[in-house]
Amino acid sequence: MNPREGALDAAEHAMRHWSAPEPGAVKLGTVAHKRLFCQMLVETHNPYRPAVIDWPVLSEAALRRITSLPIWDIAVQTEGRASVRVRTFAATAGDPELRSALELNGDEEARHKVVLSKLVEAYGIELAPEPEYPPPRDPEWAWMVTGYSECIDSFLAFGLFELARRSGYFPPELVDTFEPVMQEEARHILFFVNWAAWYRRNMAWWRRPWFLCKTMAVWAFLVWERVGIARGLDERGEMHDANFAVTGGREMGMDVRPGELIDLCLAENERRMGGYDRRLLRPAVVPRLARLARKLL
Repeated sequence: MNPREGALDAAEHAMRHWSAPEPGAVKLGTVAHKRLFCQMLVETHNPYRPAVIDWPVLSEAALRRITSLPIWDIAVQTEGRASVRVRTFAATAGDPELRSALELNGDEEARHKVVLSKLVEAYGIELAPEPEYPPPRDPEWAWMVTGYSECIDSFLAFGLFELARRSGYFPPELVDTFEPVMQEEARHILFFVNWAAWYRRNMAWWRRPWFLCKTMAVWAFLVWERVGIARGLDERGEMHDANFAVTGGREMGMDVRPGELIDLCLAENERRMGGYDRRLLRPAVVPRLARLARKLL
């Protein structure tokens, strides 16, 4: 193994396995809790550079499958919006440690967009013209939309990505290239759900009911948004923030029963979250709803 491969393997392992050296219980909402989820994000950062990725040469069949997926416009635009939203919220954070972690989160979202842009360039995929990504007027709302959206989208994406790997729909070389991006999403979700718990507990008591209402409004907005995605583009032909895993999974035409897909999503969600300090909160709402749906099925 050459030094470069050894360094990459070490970064990959460090990205997936992390525990804080300080022992003992950590109470939610404390300084120790904030330090825990901020350190997790910073210390598990994988310093890969999209500009130097060696994109694999695909067979004609694999190239046709990849380029025919109508998901790339949505994917690029989603990451473009996410990076602006996270960076805008980071600028409002008064705590230096939290701001630094948020800035890293925003940088990683921007890097996802670069990875996708390099992919479509490498394989000759044509994209629609990108829209502008203006800073949001309400940074907190935009950050919460991004965080909870990733909780929903990545849960399904984890399962679909593993299904595509097992089926050979994505060739192994391409799976290896995108694996760090998928794991980064798991880190972002862990960071977000712990931020939400810490943030809520550090609010004045009289602000908490408003924050709860705002959280419920975010969830309602995301449900409404995904109903719109299921119907396709809007009347102006624009594609909004999207769970491109939903549309992508349909287009892949993979023969899997809903219950089997839910089981796979649950297993992959647990696997991707399992390597991090057990004192960190895990996302609960989407896995809980998935288990309920599984029982009904």
